[in-house]
Amino acid sequence: MRWIETKGPYIIIGILYLWIFVFAIYNSYFDKGWQLILIATFLIAVILTILAIIIKKIKKPKTQTNVQEFEKSLKGGLFHFKCPTCKGIFALKKSKSNDEKPVKMTCPECGIVGIIPPKPKSCEEEIPEKKSVKANFKCASCGEGITVWAEGSELYNDLHVFSCPFCGKDERLKRF
Repeated sequence: MRWIETKGPYIIIGILYLWIFVFAIYNSYFDKGWQLILIATFLIAVILTILAIIIKKIKKPKTQTNVQEFEKSLKGGLFHFKCPTCKGIFALKKSKSNDEKPVKMTCPECGIVGIIPPKPKSCEEEIPEKKSVKANFKCASCGEGITVWAEGSELYNDLHVFSCPFCGKDERLKRF
């Protein structure tokens, strides 16, 4: 399905429109009586165009291999990370300390999907004073929770955590 993300479908649909145009001119010049066939083909091309646009809009977000290795550990299990795409800083608070698993989640600022490794390298950076509203997530398998918020901006409205940092279950955590 990767070819749908390219210009391929639009090129194919454009060629279909070009052929419809050529046959319409041929039909009007030689009066072949293909009006209904050409109208039906044109409607199919319009439906294909609409489907291609819809599929392009609802495609899955790109996945980064790892969130840039930036973590500042504070008391109470608070960790700060920096998104490699938007350079936004966000924080996670985990309810348990034995988190040996990577966390797959959307960036709380831009929405790109990334993976935070279990033990990222430490790096110092300025943490903004302004904080967003926090979002709480809970794993359905082990019951452990994780809290996420953006530092310096508002939370991305379609924020998701796709894996549990505690049990490692690769399943979307429930937001509460």
